[in-house]
Amino acid sequence: MPPKAPIKIFAGSQTRYLAEKISLCSGRELGNVNVIHFSDGEFATAYEETVRGSHVFLIQSTFPPSDNLFELLMMIDAAKRASAYKIVAVIPYFGFARQDRKDQPRVSIGAKLVADMLSTAGVSRIITMDLHADQIQGFFDIPVDHLYASSIFVPHIRSLGLDDLVIASPDVGGTKRANTYAKFLETPMVICHKYRSKANVIDEMRIIGDVEGKNVIILDDMIDTAGTLTKAAEMMMEQGAKSVRAFATHPVLSGPAYDRIENSALTELFVTDSIPLKRESSKIKVLSVAQLFSDTIDKVYNYQSISTQFVI
Repeated sequence: MPPKAPIKIFAGSQTRYLAEKISLCSGRELGNVNVIHFSDGEFATAYEETVRGSHVFLIQSTFPPSDNLFELLMMIDAAKRASAYKIVAVIPYFGFARQDRKDQPRVSIGAKLVADMLSTAGVSRIITMDLHADQIQGFFDIPVDHLYASSIFVPHIRSLGLDDLVIASPDVGGTKRANTYAKFLETPMVICHKYRSKANVIDEMRIIGDVEGKNVIILDDMIDTAGTLTKAAEMMMEQGAKSVRAFATHPVLSGPAYDRIENSALTELFVTDSIPLKRESSKIKVLSVAQLFSDTIDKVYNYQSISTQFVI
């Protein structure tokens, strides 16, 4: 049997904060990769150590701007051209995932395009977490390990020790996720039904279910402008809820999101560190996914099952 390929872990420039935590959890040092910037905005990536014959893991979330995605693509290409044995892209937040279908005429399917670009660049495997739409896994012709923040969120929800707990979905699309949590935690579920005339603008919202006298937890995969979340929290408090908390995997938090959260009826918002926070907030608490990704990297490298990573 040939010797096992050595493992090397590298970080994209915008996800180094998380990669350092992952490397600390795994007891491995991060490899050195240099991003060279030119005056016109162009950049190039270069590994400062050999990756020949290595099992290379590249950690980079592809949140905006698109430079983060393109940097990951160039890191993959550089590793392939440097004769890496296998290249695994660890993408805690998979950007462009909201573009998973044609929901109106003459629009692109951005998630499929990103999947094609990653495959063309030469990636061997994808490790990601809480995709906006599960079917995006099918856009790839390579293995995709789709992790869930539930393994972090469920224990934390239990640690809060809340009575009269209700799980809520902020929209109809998140009903499956909320229903899974509700069954696992043996709690009721409510749904927020909203109508949008355009992206990031809510024209109408209503709560389906009873929240009176309940401690409500809203679950979502990501928070962008926080319009849906804060409006839902306000309506629930108006309908007699004791408290409203939220758990969301990816804190995109663009535009007025931070101000909306600070001024909202939310007691707390729990997010992961898949995307770095742009600023501090007294209501936002960060739960790290470093150990989850560290364990998954080890299992993938050692050809072990990752099913133990899933709580629900």
